[in-house]
Amino acid sequence: MDKIIIEGAYKLSGEVNVSGSKNAALPILIATLLTDEKCVLDNVPELKDIETTTALLEYFGKIITKNGNKIEITHNRQVKTPLEAPYELVKKMRASFIVAGPLLARYGRIKVALPGGCAIGVRPVDIHLKGFEKLGAKVTFKSGYMNITCSKLKGTKIKLRFPSVGATENLMITSALAKGKTIIENAAREPEIVDLADFLNALGARVIDAGKAKIEIHGVEKLHGTPYYSIIPDRIEAGTYLVAGAITKGCVTVNKCLSSHLKALLVNFRKAGLEVAENKDSITVKYIGKIKPVSIKTQPYPGFPTDLQAQWMALMCNADGKSEIAEKVFENRFIHVSELQRLGADLTVNADVVTVTGESRLTGAQVMVSDLRAGAALVLAGLAAEGKTTISHIYHLDRGYEHLENKLRTLGAKIFREIG
Repeated sequence: MDKIIIEGAYKLSGEVNVSGSKNAALPILIATLLTDEKCVLDNVPELKDIETTTALLEYFGKIITKNGNKIEITHNRQVKTPLEAPYELVKKMRASFIVAGPLLARYGRIKVALPGGCAIGVRPVDIHLKGFEKLGAKVTFKSGYMNITCSKLKGTKIKLRFPSVGATENLMITSALAKGKTIIENAAREPEIVDLADFLNALGARVIDAGKAKIEIHGVEKLHGTPYYSIIPDRIEAGTYLVAGAITKGCVTVNKCLSSHLKALLVNFRKAGLEVAENKDSITVKYIGKIKPVSIKTQPYPGFPTDLQAQWMALMCNADGKSEIAEKVFENRFIHVSELQRLGADLTVNADVVTVTGESRLTGAQVMVSDLRAGAALVLAGLAAEGKTTISHIYHLDRGYEHLENKLRTLGAKIFREIG
């Protein structure tokens, strides 16, 4: 099993380019199931989750041609599209459940296994299913599989009990081919939602007001392909590298990113006493003195992103005082706490709040990754720690960070992968 080895306590400085957004690319790739025509996507990151998704598309009759970060998706007309997503395919990644939407919309039925992915508490798919039912589908559950059927999807008003990103994506995709108008209220507002809507519209869909709490979708009879569509930059990757500069008392610039997607993070960097410079397509964060403790509470966008919670916790371990990290999006997303404690972090958990006592003397140790963003936090803490940190179970990191070690090395990190 591969491991990452870090010799810590080196100041990071320099520039790094941000990859395309994993969380935007996954639903966009799956949305190509809405059409048999060719779609060409650019700025697609080379990640394990992308490999899983393209394998899923191939199973459903797509031909995938890759050229670096560009992917061409065409339909294999010699293959009949299967209407079952088996457990062996969907267990690896939670986003795989989104295949239910386009296949239900096109063929009127789909049998899909409950999904896998990161070990982050309870992340039910009930919001997706209730939305399908509102559109006219019937949902039954048997032996770990969802059977979803519908003779004809009809536009309706759907109010989500929580602004779930996955459910918003799934219902947008499904409604694109429904008859009439669908309104999604309390919709997720993340930039990835807007990117998916822009892609759907490039295929001929009519999605209005994505990025707002109420999205309107006017169903169409058929969607076509697109000769070119570029995925937005990965805001979570950008935030992770900016924290890397701050936690090592350095100065890091991330290029090919959009500061408008990271306002909740940048305002807290400034509160922490870091110098922040925003340009058209780059952000620089510079350490200029002791880091002030800043408490955060994760919230749906435009609030502080849950996918940067663990990284912020690592940064606050080096702050001058106490801070609190409240997780309000997912249950049980503090699995990384015990591993950070192995590195010397002073952390106390009370329900959905972690109290961080700063100025911890982080020292290298052997730690294990439990999920993607927890792994990022351990890498960041290892970069700041004295001595050697060995990180195992790094396949989680490969799911979401393209060329992680190479990018960190360009900033001066002493990091390498041990092949096991």
